[in-house]
Amino acid sequence: MHLSPSARAALVGAVAAALLPLAVPAHAAGEDTGPSAGAAVAAKRPKSLVIGIDGATFATFDKAKMPRVKGLMAAGMTATGNLYANPMAPTSSGPGWSTIATGAWPDKHKVVDNTFTGARYDLYPDYATRLEGADPTLDTLVVGTWGPIPATVFGPAVDTRLGGVSDADTTATAVSRLGDTDADAAFVHLDDVDAAGHASGTGTQAYLNALATADTEIGRILDAVTSRPTYADEDWQIMVTADHGHTPTGGHGGNTPGERQTFVIAKGAGFAPGSVRNDVKITDIAPTVLSHFGVAPDPAWQLDGRAIGTLVPDAFDALRPSLKGRVDELALPAALKGWTTTAPAGWTVDNSAMPSGGVTEWRGWSFATDEFWTNAALGQGRETNVRARDVFAVADSDEWDDKAHGAGQFDSTLVGPALAVTGGASATVTYATNYKVDGPQTGDVYISFDGGPRQLLRSYRTDRNAYEKLTVAVPAGATTARLSFRYTGTNSAFWTIDQVALTS
Repeated sequence: MHLSPSARAALVGAVAAALLPLAVPAHAAGEDTGPSAGAAVAAKRPKSLVIGIDGATFATFDKAKMPRVKGLMAAGMTATGNLYANPMAPTSSGPGWSTIATGAWPDKHKVVDNTFTGARYDLYPDYATRLEGADPTLDTLVVGTWGPIPATVFGPAVDTRLGGVSDADTTATAVSRLGDTDADAAFVHLDDVDAAGHASGTGTQAYLNALATADTEIGRILDAVTSRPTYADEDWQIMVTADHGHTPTGGHGGNTPGERQTFVIAKGAGFAPGSVRNDVKITDIAPTVLSHFGVAPDPAWQLDGRAIGTLVPDAFDALRPSLKGRVDELALPAALKGWTTTAPAGWTVDNSAMPSGGVTEWRGWSFATDEFWTNAALGQGRETNVRARDVFAVADSDEWDDKAHGAGQFDSTLVGPALAVTGGASATVTYATNYKVDGPQTGDVYISFDGGPRQLLRSYRTDRNAYEKLTVAVPAGATTARLSFRYTGTNSAFWTIDQVALTS
């Protein structure tokens, strides 16, 4: 719903007066929480701006003249991550922007190309539509050069959806709207970088020039925000992202690193200046915007993304500084470090049933990054491992089998630490998993209490790519529980595990 600034101010004031005695704003660690600071925080109105640069390849930013984008990076957070590829969806604009807008991966929102056939926006609407549902007084704005952005990806509940005939036109419209209206949540899409990628590829001056032009347009949009008469009273969260990258010679849709890599740059409260993260995904943009407006995602929405401020590194992520370079995976760059078989503190890998030999990197459960593991062998489904973050655990009988080994199948068990539980109650086990079958293999999850026998908790025999949530009864008197994950395979596929947690 769009209200005039005066009507908005009157309504916001009435709501604030009604709620102020009941609500106390939360503060970040180390933030001044004195009376004057609290009043200042309470007075600021949340505002959001997300800018999408279609086809922007982050690896080229160092070579491009992009002072405004690099200024945002210096003033906030930068995170790179990787997209899916087929068989989940190609690295195309329809799936990419739908993922960003909805906070769900293509296997949920079902946009797998630029025709949008079969899209499930009814189940996974864009974040601006969800904001309108939570608070219809919010003024939502979408301006996009590529027609499907305002026409399809963002739904009719959004207050203003406008298309631009060019990026210059889109920028002018965005500048006008941000400067002259009471826009609360805005999404702006620029398209010319993608056109340059198709025409000449990322390895050309034309592509770098397109990035520089986009940077100038982004600067105009940012200046429109900071020039608002009410800017001092507003709490702006600004994010920049892309739907996919490009190849050096031009084009996208495939599974190469240049096509799959994307990024999130974020400036605002909670984003430390110059910070770099490895656990942020483009699916996190939508819930991060929602959180900025105080809208907590309903578990029933089944979003894949999480508000960035709620992300907590797990035990596997702590291994990043100790990751190693290639040994047998010689197709990977020599300088790339992305694997280890040394488990994090509290975890162990039982390889007592593993044959000798095989590819060193994948002998038993390993811990790896997507950049290392997926690119070891493209086009075999590893690109679907989008729900893992940063460093994850992987058992890969297919890659291990690519080098001679002793008789027998891959057979390894990942064992977790002893975790506290409450006897006589129930416990909840959660983790992200991607289990893919391509031959004889098994995947089983066990739980044991106080060092007792293992009990089967879940078996995998067919493909499964999801966030799991399992409930288990804790025996009376039990004080600890330990999870284990056993994978066997004969030159089959793989199993990844991440973000393992047990609450009781």
